[in-house]
Amino acid sequence: MSFLDVILGRRSVRRYKSKKVPKKVLKNILEAGRLAPSAMNAQPWHFIVVTNPKIKHELSQGRWNKFLEEAALVIVGCGEEKDSWSIIDVAIALENMVLAAEAQGVGSCWIGDFKEEELKKLLSIPDHLKVIALISFGYSAEEPSPHNKKSLEEIIHYDRF
Repeated sequence: MSFLDVILGRRSVRRYKSKKVPKKVLKNILEAGRLAPSAMNAQPWHFIVVTNPKIKHELSQGRWNKFLEEAALVIVGCGEEKDSWSIIDVAIALENMVLAAEAQGVGSCWIGDFKEEELKKLLSIPDHLKVIALISFGYSAEEPSPHNKKSLEEIIHYDRF
């Protein structure tokens, strides 16, 4: 599968098989995040890999997040509060993880609907970190259809708006 095929084929997965992600596959996903670019190579990120069923159950209590309990794992991406680029850097690292997962046949879904203070308490996240996003990972139990996307003509501008 080419890299472009990975990007074109990726879909958000919200139903997972009860199958663990092998350690080597997880390591590849984490390495893809670790090797992401960051402003001035600051690497202002921390990632929490959640596999504990009780913690995944707690994470799944959000309005839209019921499927987190089914996922093989959830990665919580956090950034240093003091680093002005940490939100962007962590987002790039998480996207690298999503694409690395897809390339290995593992589905994922980006989650931005969470209550940060509750999440920080549940996972013992220090005050100097900001939770950027959660990503669920696992083997897909569904084949989501592609969403309609705007055409290039609607979103691309050359030289000026």
